[in-house]
Formats: sequence, structure tokens, C-alpha cells
Amino acid sequence: MSYSPLPPHLAEPKSATEHTKRANARVRELLPFDDVRSFDNAAKGFIASIDPVTIVRDNGQVAFDLSKVDFLAGDAAETVNPSLWRQAQLNAQHAGLYEVVDGIYQVRSFDIANMTLVRGATGWIVIDPLTSSETSSAALQLANDHLGERPVVAIIHTHSHADHFAGVLGVVDVDDVESGRVQVLAPVDYVDEVLSENVLAGNVMNRRATYMYGNLLPPSPTGFVTAGLGAALSMGSTGFVVPNDIIANTGETRTIDGIEIEFQMTPGTEAPAEMVFYFPQFKALCTSEITSHHLHNVYTPRGAQVRDALAWANQINESIDLFGDRLDVQFACHHWPIWGREAAVEFLEKQRDMYKYIHDQTLRLANHGYTAEEIAEQLRLPDSLGLEFSNRDYYGTVHHNARAVYVKYLGYFDGNPAHLFPLPPVEAGKRYVDFMGGADAVVEKARAEFTKGDYRWVVEVLDHVVMTDPEHIAGRALQADALEQLGYQSESAPWRNFYLSGALELRQGLPQGSNFRASEGIARGMPLENLFQAMAVRLNGPRADGVVLKINLQFDDVDTPYLLSIDNGVLFAFPDKLSDTPTATLRVSSLDFKRLMLGIADAGELMGDERLTIEGDVGALAQLAGLFDTFRRRFPIVTARPESPQSSSDP
Repeated sequence: MSYSPLPPHLAEPKSATEHTKRANARVRELLPFDDVRSFDNAAKGFIASIDPVTIVRDNGQVAFDLSKVDFLAGDAAETVNPSLWRQAQLNAQHAGLYEVVDGIYQVRSFDIANMTLVRGATGWIVIDPLTSSETSSAALQLANDHLGERPVVAIIHTHSHADHFAGVLGVVDVDDVESGRVQVLAPVDYVDEVLSENVLAGNVMNRRATYMYGNLLPPSPTGFVTAGLGAALSMGSTGFVVPNDIIANTGETRTIDGIEIEFQMTPGTEAPAEMVFYFPQFKALCTSEITSHHLHNVYTPRGAQVRDALAWANQINESIDLFGDRLDVQFACHHWPIWGREAAVEFLEKQRDMYKYIHDQTLRLANHGYTAEEIAEQLRLPDSLGLEFSNRDYYGTVHHNARAVYVKYLGYFDGNPAHLFPLPPVEAGKRYVDFMGGADAVVEKARAEFTKGDYRWVVEVLDHVVMTDPEHIAGRALQADALEQLGYQSESAPWRNFYLSGALELRQGLPQGSNFRASEGIARGMPLENLFQAMAVRLNGPRADGVVLKINLQFDDVDTPYLLSIDNGVLFAFPDKLSDTPTATLRVSSLDFKRLMLGIADAGELMGDERLTIEGDVGALAQLAGLFDTFRRRFPIVTARPESPQSSSDP
């Protein structure tokens, strides 16, 4: 649903109100800002960087640019929570190549994550090659320039999130992986979890990620300042390769290019497929992303499966038990290391206890009958945990993590029958606005609450107005102003980015966007089974009602044939099974079929190049294509969504 931008005088960013200034002043009084240990650790071992830290794609578009946050060199602006400003400085002002110990190096703040390089006998073992090929390639080049050029002999993917694998094609060639010349290690279930997030739910997660990571916000004291987890998320080209070595059990070891590695499995923690590992010869522990210098997300606002806070705490504890007494340095795939056994173990223990406290206290209060929202409103970490900068809400928050624990055990329903069958936002909005005397009356009442600094209530009540009538200029402008002040007060970077992105969209209108589709790199690496899952999610069930298709798939590069079946509005692909009476038979390479189904290739061009033949009903392929939805990347978030596409005839 489109709507007009606000008039220029209403669309401009506003300054911090007195309420916001006072809220941020209280943070300055609460936390020990004279503690500079994090700054010392973040600076330790610096070797070199590039100046400016600006990385460009082949097409001239910028993939990553830290020069836009040079304003962070000064004191905290009134429009930024001072604690978040401190984290932003740590992330943005320590960019480049660092030595962890002799033989282990990290390139930090060339992306939201770190890329770690371990020097083997002949080449580099690369841990987590970032989000984009451009940033990982630049990181590898920086290491080669200053440490001596070495080939990449192995890749280790710590877990199944894109900022830890999608830049893989910047440091390795697919043919070298498929031939086994480069070893690629990953935890068990890695492939399924990667494609579950990035393809099955990829479009909705990516859209919400534009809010969470502030991709559309201009860097400034009134806009983007940090991602919290790292300086910023790169926006380059992405890829995927299927690992050729899977780690399945705690205690497994590998010796790669002369480097011994001991693995610990940590599934269900920060990612469904994740592992940490220890290097005996360096006395160094890589904790992947189960620890970082903040409170992480038990539930991530971009959307993902709720994580297990209890398992998270237990896995950190297992790391302490397994490696704590032989540890000289702990490092992770975000932020900076901690040197010294005592300091590292203390850090791990406080991270462990933070997740355990949130888990246990949430369930204690739930057993008293409190709902998720009631628990979140009252839960606070004890000072021994909560006043540690490494436990602050820079990424996850105690508030939304408590709600996540509740949902993990009890689901979204709080037991109150009034909440069992709620109206959807637009229909509820119409009724709320009518009950409250109409949109103009609601806005005037909300304006009075804004002057009192009650921004949470202003946002909540005006959501009904905006959902009902996005062209109500005064209501939309006031809601944007309230969201903005909440953003200025937020210690969590994702919360700030969500609030400010919502304000930006309310002021400027829905951003232009293209249709979602997987990249060429993802298509090449995606197993066929995962492709069929993605196709099933795109199948428009109402449109496919009554359609029966049986399509035999014969691939010229894969021994296994498939029967692609559509019946009862459901898509299945059966391996090693063919129909005796198919609607059609397709002969094509598996890669071209994946490219065709993902919208990267055109059927007519493939047939013209004799790379695709169809036997039987030639129109079956066109009929098949017409049954799938196309997802718009930039669907509305803060205003009403368009009508359901379930009966649409547009493919």
C-alpha cells in the first residue's frame, strides 16, 4: 500500500527532546565509563589497515564504507545512547589486521563479523569469510600484503548465519572445494540451516534485516551509528559452497596443514548449527558466536527460530570445562579477544551466567502467572552482571530475550482467551480509532502524551491510526517523531535501527525495491533437495487448487532423477522416482534447473541454447511457473500490507 511522503518540514530528523536527554544522562551516571579495558584489548596487536576503509564492488557500488561514521571520533551526541556510542566507537575505530597470537590473525570491522586467519605449514586456514565476497577478498589481501602471501588451504564455517559464510567466494574457488583441494568444514546440519534461513524465509528475514541493521539509514548522529554486533553489515555479492567435511560430535579433532583443532558442538545456541574449537598449540579458544562483547539475541528481531537460553549457558559452561584450564586467549567471530586465562574464564562465566539468569528468572515469573510482556517489563540483571559492558544490551536485550524464553516454553499465547483470536492490525485499528473518537482525536491525545515523554504509548496508539489511514499526515508524522526519540534512547543497536528505520519509512514512504531471488552463488551451491523446499514455499496454494502436474526431471549431471509432483496445492519432489504418464519430461543440467526455478535463467534462452528440452506438454513448464509467488523485497512494515496474494493470478 503506497502513501505519499511527509511534507519536508515534517520529514526532517528532530533533535533530542529534554526527556531523551535526561534518559541518556542517567545512563552516563549508571555505567563505569572510565573502564577502558575493552579499548585496550580492541587495539592490541594492530598490524595494518586500509585508509579509508571503503570496499567497492566491480560495478562501482560501495559494499562497505566505514568513512561515513568518522563522526564517532567525538563525544556522544545527545541523539545517541552514550553506552551505544561507546560500543560504536569500539566497533568502528578498530578496523584492520590484528595479531591474536603469533600464527592467529583477525581482520576486524571490514564487515559486521571478523575473518580469522590461522597460519598453517603451507597456507591459510580461514575462519568465517564474512558476508560479501568483496569484503572477504579485501581482508585476505590485507593479510597477504602484510604477513606474506599464502594460499587458502581450508575454510571453517563456525555456524549457519550469512555473515559467516556468504563471502566464501571471495577467498576460494568453487572448483577447488568440489575437487577437495580446499577443505571446507562446518557443523552438522549446516547446509539445511543455511538454506532454511536464507532461502525458505529469506525474503521476510532480509526485509526485516534492513530495519535491524539500518541499511537504509544515513550514517549520522541522528541515523545509523553501529550494528552493535559489529561496525556495519556489508552489502556486496554473496555465495555458498557445500562443505566437504562435517563436524558432528564434541571431541572430534582435525589436523589441517599441520594445525591441530579440537571441536565442541554447540547446536541450538546462537545458531541451530554451530560449533566452537580449540587450538592446542596456541592455547587459543574460538568461541564462534556463543560469546561476544554484549548480550546476544535469544530471539533476533530480524526473525529466526527462538534460541535455547539454557542450552546456551550450558554450552559456554562446557567450553569452560573442556578448555578453561589450558587457555591463554579467547577470541570469537565478532569483537576483540581477551588475553590471560583468568580474565578469559571470568568473561566466559559472566556470559554463561547472563543467559542462565534470564532463562531461570523468566520461568520463575512465568510460574507465578506473569505473561511475557509482564516478565520483560520487570526483569533486570543483577549489577554483578548488568553493569559489565560486555553484558549490555548492544545487540540483544534483556527485555526481548525474556519474551523469547517465554515463547520457547509456552508459545505466543498467554492463556488469556481475549488474546486467543485477535483481529489483524488493520481491522483492529479501525475499531480502536472509532472507539477513541476518530483519528484526529487520537492524534491530539497522543500529542499531549508526546510532550510528557511517553513515547512508547504514543507509538502504540498511533499505530492504529497509521494502519487505518497512512495518509493521515499528522498521525504519521507524530508516530515518526516518537519512534525517533525511542531510537535516540536505545542502548540496543537493532532497537535503535528498527525505531529509526520505521520513522524514516513513515516520513519518506515505502522504499523502492526489486523482487527477491537467490544469488547466482547461492544457486550453484544449493543442493537440489533444498531447492525443492524453496519451490514448495513459493507455491501459491489457492492458485494451485485443482492443478495436477507430474513432471519427470532428468538431469544430465546428476545420476538421481526426480518426479516433481503438484497435487492438492502441495509440491513434492520424489528422488529416484519417475511417472509412467508424466505431464512432461525436462532434460536439463541441475544448475540450469536451479537457475530457472530461482528466476536467474530464462527457459526460452536455455531451449535456444539446447540446454533444456521438454518432452510431452510443452506448456507444462509455463503452467508450473505460473503457480509460484514472486516476493517483493520492500513490503510495508509500519503501514498496512496489501491484500493477500492467495487468489492473485500474477506469477
